[in-house]
Amino acid sequence: MISKAQIKYIQALEQKKHRYAERKFIAEGVKVVDEMLNSPLQLHQLYATAEWIDAHQAYVNSHAEQVHEVSADELLKASFQRSPNQVLAVMHMPQQGDIAPVQNEVVLALDRINDPGNMGTILRIADWFGVSRVLYSANCVDPYNPKVVQSTMGSIARVQHAECDLAQLLQSNHTRVPVLAAVLNGQPIAQTSRLTEGIIVIGSESHGIEANLLQWCTQGITIPRIGHAESLNAAVATGIICSHLLSER
Repeated sequence: MISKAQIKYIQALEQKKHRYAERKFIAEGVKVVDEMLNSPLQLHQLYATAEWIDAHQAYVNSHAEQVHEVSADELLKASFQRSPNQVLAVMHMPQQGDIAPVQNEVVLALDRINDPGNMGTILRIADWFGVSRVLYSANCVDPYNPKVVQSTMGSIARVQHAECDLAQLLQSNHTRVPVLAAVLNGQPIAQTSRLTEGIIVIGSESHGIEANLLQWCTQGITIPRIGHAESLNAAVATGIICSHLLSER
């Protein structure tokens, strides 16, 4: 059973200020929650239907104080989904440490990515291509937004991500590693060497990359346009760029 106070607490976590005050976030659905429970992230409380509990009896037995059986109607009252799927977990946010210099790795740097679906998809893309870290500016959507968490399909538990001062990040690294900016007038990605170390900067579809960041980029790269579309979705562009620059040739 879930109380009104518990529902109120969960619903409050939809707002960023409450998430960071409590250092908690919400994950929903069998696939996403299973990924969370099999990651280093720590569970706070979990609310699940009898169906989920029956299928996860070993986990339930070892976390009995944190797992609560609820009806489908009760889960619906707490959920951020129109059709909740068996389970909702309240997870502890990991602590964010200092931003280490970029070395022997490829990092995605995101500027003004405001759409939760795009942010979540970019984290999935980073997971797919083995990108070690995703760093983002304060003007991006929070990765712990419930819609972002859902769209990552669990990748948020595997990909390191952190908010940082992107200008400072690029300035402190641009003499050490390549800093590639996804722009409209850069070098075609097919003519760009495979990247084994460096930073790829992705801006929003509508606004691109801020000028104060472009000054620290060592090279512009572009996806050549053959047709007539005005722009590419930021997550789609990230996938194409990663496929060209990070895959084995």
